[in-house]
Amino acid sequence: MALAPRLDLRQSQSLVMTPQLQQAIKLLTLSNLELESFISDEIEKNPLLDTGELSVESGDLPETDAGPSEAAAQGSDEILTSGPAESESTLDMQGDTDSFANGGLSESDGALDGQLGLNGSGSGAGAAGEAPDFENMLVAEITLTEYLMDQAGAVLSGADLFVAQHIIDQIDECGYLQAELLELAQRLNVGLADVDRILGVVQTLDPVGVGARNLAECLALQAKDADRYDPAMARLIDNLDLLARGALPQLKRICGVDDEDLMDMIAELRNYDPKPGCKIGGGAVQSVVPDVFVAERSGKWIIEVNSATLPRVLVNRSYYSELKDGAQDKQSKEWLNECLADANWLVKALDQRQRTIVKVATEIVKQQEAFFRQGVAHLRPLTLKNVAEKIEMHESTVSRVTSNKYLSCSRGTFELKYFFTSGIQSSTGGEAASAEAVKSHIKSLIDSEDPKKILSDDKLVTLLQAQGFGIARRTVAKYREALGLGSSVQRRRQKALEGRAG
Repeated sequence: MALAPRLDLRQSQSLVMTPQLQQAIKLLTLSNLELESFISDEIEKNPLLDTGELSVESGDLPETDAGPSEAAAQGSDEILTSGPAESESTLDMQGDTDSFANGGLSESDGALDGQLGLNGSGSGAGAAGEAPDFENMLVAEITLTEYLMDQAGAVLSGADLFVAQHIIDQIDECGYLQAELLELAQRLNVGLADVDRILGVVQTLDPVGVGARNLAECLALQAKDADRYDPAMARLIDNLDLLARGALPQLKRICGVDDEDLMDMIAELRNYDPKPGCKIGGGAVQSVVPDVFVAERSGKWIIEVNSATLPRVLVNRSYYSELKDGAQDKQSKEWLNECLADANWLVKALDQRQRTIVKVATEIVKQQEAFFRQGVAHLRPLTLKNVAEKIEMHESTVSRVTSNKYLSCSRGTFELKYFFTSGIQSSTGGEAASAEAVKSHIKSLIDSEDPKKILSDDKLVTLLQAQGFGIARRTVAKYREALGLGSSVQRRRQKALEGRAG
């Protein structure tokens, strides 16, 4: 065979992740709060992007080449696989600001199956007024370390205060010392007795029980502060493992007390705080901000994206015209055109993101309507594939849309992933039930059980099968443990302790 250079023409297909496609995929996975930060970064980089209301009289608003109905007809998968925006239009829409109390914009798309009314949002907020920033109103809380150091500075000074500072630095947020005294003594080059003495001072600070090295010492410090640390209480605290197992006869012998005294001591322990440090600081509370609102009005379900948390994104065309007139060299013109294309694509991608979220949330509400009307016991089995097939999108797109997104309704705020659950076959051949519905029934049965007749897992299986759930014993045990409910033996001991303490 002769070896010689030659040219061949071959045709092949490959998926190319363009920057626009990567950006569109990223936008789908972001929550509203994360998207707000992303938009702020983009506005800093692109001078043609602007937020807020622009004057219509001045001609700042861009002309729209495609109406809302045309944009809505384009699928989410299409925009993810399409190139940059062909037109220089934005898809901002001004809707009814009274449809929800959150001030988000909405566009009524009619009813679905006569029951679901859809409110899709534009690419940003744009309500008449901005919601108050409650996060800025929060006063910075003092940390546990600062709180303890303020107290230590009032009772210690000099080298002792220096050692106390290192001890306090090793106390975790629950109030427990996470370092060995010998290690601290060697590190600070001081005597072990001095470190132990200063730790004793730290353990007298507020909150009571702080600086303990284990649970027993934490409870002992609180018992001493309450003047209840007698020999019997000391023995009880030293044998917390027996108390956890409910070995009351053995504890009575060890403590040398009768039933009444033992129950009184156990009741005293229950009043103590096993995590005293959590009373102080703990950082700012991270509240969940819903991405989608669902409400029923006149027999129709209204679904709206929470656009109140997003700035309205517009392309500033007047500024583009000014820059275009001043650009002389080729490089400047290319940069300006690139900024315009990126701005148009971002606005279009943001709008399509909102529409996709509404589309997925609408199908979830349609599939789980019984949950919204009657509660968790009526939650149906649902998979990403079921929703993807109904709305004619790829399963991965639905997965991205439901990641880190929360839905707010009259029953509370739920993560969108919450509505996707596995199914339990019906014992009567009827419709399968979701795992969350089965968990709800298990919790209800255990909460209402007779303290004298604790339900075993086998008995729970029998009761659930009588209600139409075809479930195995191991599945009942798995769901019970997921709910944080103990076994029948553990619950029997717990209820016995509660009955005697009561």
